[in-house]
Amino acid sequence: MSDIHTEEKNKVVGGTLYLVATPIGNLADLSPRALKVLSEVDFIAAEDTRNSQKLLSLFQISKPMLSYFEHNERMRGGQIAERLKRGESCALLTDAGTPAVSDPGQELVRSCIAEGIPVTSVPGCCAAINALVLSGMNTDRFVFEGFLKGNNASKKRRLDELSGEQRTLILYEAPHRLRDTLSLLKDAFGEKRQIALCREMTKLNEEVLRLTLSGAVEYYEQTEPRGEYVLILEGKPEKEGLFFENMTVEEHVTFYEQSGLSRMDAMKVAAKDRGVGKGEIYKQLMKK
Repeated sequence: MSDIHTEEKNKVVGGTLYLVATPIGNLADLSPRALKVLSEVDFIAAEDTRNSQKLLSLFQISKPMLSYFEHNERMRGGQIAERLKRGESCALLTDAGTPAVSDPGQELVRSCIAEGIPVTSVPGCCAAINALVLSGMNTDRFVFEGFLKGNNASKKRRLDELSGEQRTLILYEAPHRLRDTLSLLKDAFGEKRQIALCREMTKLNEEVLRLTLSGAVEYYEQTEPRGEYVLILEGKPEKEGLFFENMTVEEHVTFYEQSGLSRMDAMKVAAKDRGVGKGEIYKQLMKK
């Protein structure tokens, strides 16, 4: 049941920035409130005006539109802020999902807050949350990493920093980088860590693959990645490594050798599992 407060909140107010979530695939997910706001604001700022124009045309909405993306955010952000200060209302759209999540819109939000301009959200789809609840992973505690940045060396350093993270991890990845990223994840988190790979969510060909990191690497060696991916990675168990508790050091190293690692790399991983230096593993093996 609506009340006067809900009705007031649904009114578009001049001088306000509206963060409007849009569908990530299924057009039926665009909320009635989002449609109302998009129909009534003075203008729309969009990451890609062509994509947003297609969406608006489907709902017979015509509004003045300007682009706001990573490479023009400073110039265009100032222009948007000035128009908001003059009493105009603006809806901010990303290509799909919630603006300001792994998106240059976060800079506009910060700028508006600093200028005392009201900002409100029209909630809806978010690929990260959609994938998280589909994954079957722990949703009590999670951390959003988005796209890993930089070259493989900097990505590896970041993943090494996250290797002890016990919360569920959420990452985004493009298809042409997926294989490299999966290999980096396997090196950092181990072969047995669980991962869910989500693509085409809410669409006809929605796919969620739930595999180990080793299984994911193997699968995509044979399968061409397609579409944008959300990766949901299991957090480090409180007692990670329980599988080797009843193994000797020799058996532990052999386990990793049989999975395809060299003797030296198997010793390194076994040492990491046991929380000791590689030299200690070597000494234990030499006793045999």
